Amino acid sequence: MCNNMNWSPSHPILVSSKRRHRSKKSKVQIYRLSRKRCEEEDVKKDMELMNLKLYLENRSIIEENEKLRKRANLLHQENLALMSELQNKFPHLDRFSTTLLVLLQKH
Repeated sequence: MCNNMNWSPSHPILVSSKRRHRSKKSKVQIYRLSRKRCEEEDVKKDMELMNLKLYLENRSIIEENEKLRKRANLLHQENLALMSELQNKFPHLDRFSTTLLVLLQKH
């Protein structure tokens, strides 16, 4: 009789045992889903942080580029002014001769 009770679907212990098993399975599935969501959120946060770092690095490079562009423009204008002054000082020289003269004076 005890043997029949164990196999009876209406037996409270057996039903309770089945419920617990289902419950554990559901909890494991929920835990896996929540863990997967957490991992996805972590990846998303890591990507956002990486994007922010790259954005700030790009802004820094752009600012440095602008500074260098302004400096190059100033040097170009200074070079033009010096070439003009040199041509005024030696009007008989052409541009090639003036450039050659400048190079010779540096050495």
